[in-house]
Amino acid sequence: MRNEILYKALQERILVLDGAMGTMLQRHKFTEEDFRGDRFADYASDVKGNNDLLSITQPDAIAGVHAQYFAAGADIVETNTFSGTTIAMADYHMENLVDELNIESAKIARKVADEFTAKEPHKPRFVAGAIGPTNKTASMSPDVNDPGYRAITFEELRKDYKQQAAGLVKGGVDILLVETVFDTLNAKAALFAIEELKEELKLDIPVMVSGTITDASGRTLSGQTAEAFLISIEHIPLLSVGFNCALGAKQLTPYLETVANKSQYGISAYPNAGLPNAFGEYDETPDQMASQIREYLDKSLVNIIGGCCGTTPEHIAAIAKIAAEYQPRPIPSLQKLANVG
Repeated sequence: MRNEILYKALQERILVLDGAMGTMLQRHKFTEEDFRGDRFADYASDVKGNNDLLSITQPDAIAGVHAQYFAAGADIVETNTFSGTTIAMADYHMENLVDELNIESAKIARKVADEFTAKEPHKPRFVAGAIGPTNKTASMSPDVNDPGYRAITFEELRKDYKQQAAGLVKGGVDILLVETVFDTLNAKAALFAIEELKEELKLDIPVMVSGTITDASGRTLSGQTAEAFLISIEHIPLLSVGFNCALGAKQLTPYLETVANKSQYGISAYPNAGLPNAFGEYDETPDQMASQIREYLDKSLVNIIGGCCGTTPEHIAAIAKIAAEYQPRPIPSLQKLANVG
């Protein structure tokens, strides 16, 4: 039933994704003690910076961020699980928390989404389970002196991604979002794990994939062009494919054109608020970003639009206002489903 509602909404309008979780959490200026909470007060390792942990120690703050984005006009929020794998949690020696982190993060977002849907039934809200890239790459060596070395295997990634996806599904997400893909082999492991999980659970959950173009060369970190990235993953049934992070809206346009013209799936984009300044901060205002995103809409490039690093509810509100003026890009795969139905 949720899938049908989502597919219907996607064909009726351009859906708005939320903005940056990290940018919003920085506003709280959480200390080491805040990250720890009572439960981890005596934990042996430093945990400040482990934003996923805040779903356990500061759940009200996480719910508050979701609520602000929904109030700003978002249709979809991402769970606070960007680093929710044992691979990423190893940095904090918290691998044993992975199941709990994913389940609780999903539950928080689900509760807020359901509250907004109940208040505005004409605008159903959805939850995307965020699955980040991990801090390791399967297709490249981290050691320039040993190009054949790999810090992680496909099998290790598959196992970890499956664990994360299972937790997100258990917590009640509507979508699984494999995001900020800098190495397509990592993404393939995630997609393989998700397909396994779907088969085991007899579950048909929509999947979004979002890559990241890392520099002006127009390639991912592992060297693929936008078209090569699309070709590598389009054999998997997807809700959408697109790009996020690394670049601002203006710089992302040509790569969105490439995938929009060649993909049978929905197209998503959630760029940064411009490029970072010398201090690593983002200066692009909501109006500036929204005016650049209008080019996507004029060219009918996207079905799902939101923001990444540096974006706030103000940015999402400006984007949502512009997106409401446009019709969504036709999605061939959904049109085929409608014809079959």
